[in-house]
Amino acid sequence: MDKAVTDSQWTNGTLGQQADAKEQLMIRAKSGEPMKNFSLSNGNYSHINLVNRASKTGYQLHNADCYHSDFNHAHCFKLDFSGSSLMKADFSHANLHCANLTGCNLLGTNFQGAKLEHVIWGKTAVQEQQANKAEKLEDKIDLYQQAEEVYRNLRLVSEKQGLFEIAGNFFQREMVMRRKQMPLLSINRIISKIVDMFCGYGEQPIRVVAFTWSVLISFTLLFFLSGLSYQGQEIGYNGQASLAQNIDELLSCGYFSIVTFTTLGYGDITPTGFSRVLASVEALFGSFTLALFVVVFVKKMTR
Repeated sequence: MDKAVTDSQWTNGTLGQQADAKEQLMIRAKSGEPMKNFSLSNGNYSHINLVNRASKTGYQLHNADCYHSDFNHAHCFKLDFSGSSLMKADFSHANLHCANLTGCNLLGTNFQGAKLEHVIWGKTAVQEQQANKAEKLEDKIDLYQQAEEVYRNLRLVSEKQGLFEIAGNFFQREMVMRRKQMPLLSINRIISKIVDMFCGYGEQPIRVVAFTWSVLISFTLLFFLSGLSYQGQEIGYNGQASLAQNIDELLSCGYFSIVTFTTLGYGDITPTGFSRVLASVEALFGSFTLALFVVVFVKKMTR
């Protein structure tokens, strides 16, 4: 049987559920040519070996329909599943090390016990991409719910295997999907968005650091414009002073901003007038941000 006829039978689904489908698929894969749009739904491919041992790159199984197929204990090292539907497929205890699952439908896919180190997951789930393009609100919510389920499943599987960094990324996406199901201007959605901005739901300590520096710089400039007091002398912007003098005053305001943010309060520089309000607000920001950073940092380090 020539290759064109064989591929045609794979794409129209006449081979996918036959008794010898697993052996035929392994033979087809060994040709090394891409396998596109193959229909493998409801097929039994347990323990199949699709490892391309003769090459540094894996076999290509693009845009395949693997709905409800059985791939338990399958050997899929570096297999490229790009764009395939793996919905409700069983990959329990399969070797998916370095596999490419970019653009795959992973709703209901069973990865229990599978080897998932260095899997290429892609940036976002297919359902999230579809939800962002959907026009009707009910369609968006339904797709966001599906995306949340996908991320939750991947998070739980990753946590069980000790892949905590990946699990953290999936948790963050899961929480984003949950937020997008809430009413647009609801309090819960606004609070959720703020938490995401500040710390990525506890998964992005660098955001806390970035927020800290933004607060310090912003209040330094505000203190520089509103003025402070040091031993009876005013510190702040002076249009008649030289550039060097203004820079020295700005640095003093930066020093005051840091000690206020950290609530050290040495007392050498004191706020006056409107600067008192600014100092109070920054102190509140500082107490909240430092506590948040400790929580996020400890969460990341104790995994």
